[in-house]
Amino acid sequence: MIINKLSCCNEKSLIALTSGERLCKNHFIEYFENKVFKTIRQFELVEKEENLGIALSGGKDSLTVLHILNKLSRQNPKIKLNAIAIDEGIEGYRDKTLKTADEFCQKNQINLHIFSYKEEFGLTLDEMLKILDVKPCTICGIFRRYLLNKKSREMKLTKLATGHNLDDECQSILMNQLKNTIQASARLGPKVGLVHHERFVQRIKPLYLCTEKEVTTYAYVNGLLDDFNECPNAVHSFRAKVRDMMNEMEQKFPGTKYSIASSFLQILPLLKQQFRDGIIKICKQCQEPSANDICNACTYLERLKNKIIYQE
Repeated sequence: MIINKLSCCNEKSLIALTSGERLCKNHFIEYFENKVFKTIRQFELVEKEENLGIALSGGKDSLTVLHILNKLSRQNPKIKLNAIAIDEGIEGYRDKTLKTADEFCQKNQINLHIFSYKEEFGLTLDEMLKILDVKPCTICGIFRRYLLNKKSREMKLTKLATGHNLDDECQSILMNQLKNTIQASARLGPKVGLVHHERFVQRIKPLYLCTEKEVTTYAYVNGLLDDFNECPNAVHSFRAKVRDMMNEMEQKFPGTKYSIASSFLQILPLLKQQFRDGIIKICKQCQEPSANDICNACTYLERLKNKIIYQE
């Protein structure tokens, strides 16, 4: 039997990597997990003792990062895990992913904490979008980040792991370049943020060097996801346009995404140094950290309140 020199063994190939190497199921799982654990060590994402939170949406990325960190927790019981899910109130979408998240956590005996826009802000995202003429991802992202940080701090979590992968990071880098918001890029990287602040919970990205294709493959072969669900609002976002453009570049020039991330990591220390002197304020209304006197979440809540009063 003649074996392709780019294949890992004589088992059936599951996936072709950017390098051209083809891996079977078992070798791919080994390759993927080793890459994630190496990322955790290289960027010092997880200490020997942590009260670690995982932002869990029920999608392929967050389920994958929770699955792998659960393995790490079993190896080291001093690493405690708590999953945090945000129910934005997107009809026909979030209820399905939250069910998947709940089933996974119950099966693996992981505490799942669910917080909703409706309970925290008085409105679901769907209701907000009927009141304000804004881009869904903009307002949703602001409230989602607000709740994740606030609840993580209240739960006394030491860090919050998210499912952001290589594709997500490359998209953010390019978006900031196209919009001339380079200061936002200074907050990117495997460890999110510029400076330590007592009211910010450190966010980390264990899947930082894993492509979306690799994450999707890992999720499916490990039975983490039966179906692919994408937020119905995503197609309207600027990120979706950048994603399609980047995927086209990757198809024509394999390795483009790795090159973008690698070159960015080289200049990231300089970016962080340049912008780290920015003053972190405390919102006068909610007491959460903010770049301005009033945070974006409170600003949007005020707009919603005024709009509702005007309509009445």
